[in-house]
Amino acid sequence: MNRSAEIGVFGGSGFYSLLQDVRELKVDTPYGPPSDGIAVGTVGSRRVAFLPRHGKRHTIPPHMINYRANVWALKSLGVKAVVSPCACGSLQAKIAPGDFVVVDQFVDRTSARKDTFYDGPIVTHTSPAETYDPVLRKIACEVIAEQNIPLHDGGTIVVIQGPRFSTKAESKWFTQMGWDVINMTQYPEAMLCRELGMAVVCIALATDYDAGLQGDVEPVTAASVLEVFEKNSKRIREVVLKMIERFPEDLDSLGAVKSLEFTRGDGHAATEGDIRLFETRL
Repeated sequence: MNRSAEIGVFGGSGFYSLLQDVRELKVDTPYGPPSDGIAVGTVGSRRVAFLPRHGKRHTIPPHMINYRANVWALKSLGVKAVVSPCACGSLQAKIAPGDFVVVDQFVDRTSARKDTFYDGPIVTHTSPAETYDPVLRKIACEVIAEQNIPLHDGGTIVVIQGPRFSTKAESKWFTQMGWDVINMTQYPEAMLCRELGMAVVCIALATDYDAGLQGDVEPVTAASVLEVFEKNSKRIREVVLKMIERFPEDLDSLGAVKSLEFTRGDGHAATEGDIRLFETRL
């Protein structure tokens, strides 16, 4: 059985329908088990691995997801590029429920999450300035526009700890800061992908207006989020499918797949042996 893949997808269980010749794999990692088994199959000529970040039955809340295990598991299969769709709340009136936002920045408002692979003795300082890959973002925007889905090219996603939603005061603050959408899972998921040299793109589906917007905005509920997300799940699947078909043949050409600069805990540059020791854990 072919256990390799070059493209990874995080998302809900409906994404299984994307793949052909699907085989489910159990992958062990140095960080414990990932959220669920990983479905590996084909989309056109590409090998794709899919992992439901909350588990197949959506039993893992955002603050309890083992993000390091999930990301490491995809990397261990050979994944070089990751599509990370997510539900989000809108912080700006111009972003209506049902709109898609291809984000280009994040703000981290989480706490106590395991958010790096480099706890020592091998250390690296990865810049998050361009966490989301510009080539993959361009592909996402082109596909979404062709599907006549309301699109926002670029935007900042603020990531909160969860599982609670924001208070009105918090949401109003986020809006006043100029941030665009709000979510509970993009951090550290996207940054961990970047740490392991995997290019990542996020498509955020606005399911509601967050509580801090002015006007007659009803407080967000889990039921309302699920309702809008389910109505648009088919559109998300179609977008992801068409995106994968357009991914560059040479994924090594993407910026995130460049070699990382490692240092040892004593501040000296890591030797090739140090780096090989780290990479053998994949």
